[in-house]
Amino acid sequence: MEFDNSASKTVAPDPNASPSPKHIFILSGQSNMTGRGGVTRHRQWDGLVPPQCRPNPAISRLSAGLQWEPAREPLHHDIDTKKICGIGPGMAFANAVLIRFGFGAGSDAAGVGLVPCAVGGTAIKEWARGEHLYENMVKRAREGVKGSTGANTGGVIKALLWYQGESDTRTQQDAEVYQANMERLIHNVREDLGLPSLPVIQVAIASGGDASYIEQVREAQLRINLPNVICVDGKGLPLGEDNIHLTTEAQVRLGLILADAYLKNFAA
Repeated sequence: MEFDNSASKTVAPDPNASPSPKHIFILSGQSNMTGRGGVTRHRQWDGLVPPQCRPNPAISRLSAGLQWEPAREPLHHDIDTKKICGIGPGMAFANAVLIRFGFGAGSDAAGVGLVPCAVGGTAIKEWARGEHLYENMVKRAREGVKGSTGANTGGVIKALLWYQGESDTRTQQDAEVYQANMERLIHNVREDLGLPSLPVIQVAIASGGDASYIEQVREAQLRINLPNVICVDGKGLPLGEDNIHLTTEAQVRLGLILADAYLKNFAA
């Protein structure tokens, strides 16, 4: 599998970059975190942005070039570059957190920062420590804390939002080892970021590549019982024509579900 290596290149600080946010969230996993909402059968994004996903001056995203910039859909356009990206859960999540918790009140610099890292079609083994996807996610998270000036600006990684597992429904072996692989990923990312209590909110998958093993992967996700790790259920969210990817409506709903889970469980 080929990847766009531009996300791993460090560039000089941009004097026109957005202020470094104080509350940082990592968005990772595969295509339903990337977002395919509004992507048509002709492999084009319809360009429709729901009100819950509209830009907000208090929401920034970390670009592939490691610069903070105003966040707008599609959030993963320069990260998941092999496929067409559309609406994902990230903007709905960020807007809901801002509205309900007031992270952006008083100053744009105190707002929410999203670090998109998801890549479609990827299995959990591709997110193991030492693999490109994992190492790039950790690097991007670290650079996000440093901020646009290249120095630690006081930003804090608040949570990892994770939606992945569809690619692990294809074989019984992959499904059987999913829980162990996911628990190892959580342990590794906490260790490598120096955040032993980093909140992790994962989504139990709503679809998969092989219906035979969807439930096994879902059960593995729902069975994980680690401190500061919770699972929200994607089952029942509307799927598109491919019966794999969430619709725009579903992505908005998921973003609100993730925001509710974060605010109830982790927001002081």
